[in-house]
Amino acid sequence: MIGTHTSKDFDAELRTLRERLCAMGGRCEQQITLAMNSLSERDDQMARKVIENDMAIDRDENEIDELALQILATRQPVASDLRFICMALKFVTDLERIGDLAAGIAKRALEVNHLDKLGHSPDLGRLAGLVHKNLKAALDSFVARDADRATAVIEADREIDALNASQFAELLAHVATDPATVTRVLPLTSVCRYLERIGDHVKNLAEEVVYMVKAQDVRHRSAPVKGN
Repeated sequence: MIGTHTSKDFDAELRTLRERLCAMGGRCEQQITLAMNSLSERDDQMARKVIENDMAIDRDENEIDELALQILATRQPVASDLRFICMALKFVTDLERIGDLAAGIAKRALEVNHLDKLGHSPDLGRLAGLVHKNLKAALDSFVARDADRATAVIEADREIDALNASQFAELLAHVATDPATVTRVLPLTSVCRYLERIGDHVKNLAEEVVYMVKAQDVRHRSAPVKGN
């Protein structure tokens, strides 16, 4: 009976860890949406809310780290459970960085919201949409333990990188033709860069899912080698 009870406790702890990671991921999704809305709607109050909410994501990181380390110390997991817990410690770090970058977007929104809009500025909402879509897919692949879906996330990061490069160049062209736009352009180039970096962290999440499911390290490669 003692062994059964311990096993049930262990399962409950793993379930709690999964749920906490999913909740933190959902919070990051919401932060990206609110940050971009604060920019497009020129809403300072919304931007400040994003910055304030980042503290909750920081707390998530500390609490999830503590839970994962406690499970490692007390349960001595092996095989797939050990991979999941090791993945969780990396996963939570990437989610926290995504939260920081969303807050960074909100801070740049506070800088430009009261400046004149740029004429023919690139649609950063399109880039944000791709990043958000990929984040959702990465989180879904985690929930479903779906390595193929995670692989698709890794591959989709190329499109994010290409669009970021195009929009970054378009922003810099404003300064080349009219140096007076520099105070409006620079914060937007930061937003562009933050979105691309969020995309990189999302790619990391997907790589961590592949490792959890297949025990295959696909970092520093464009995609996992199929059939291995």
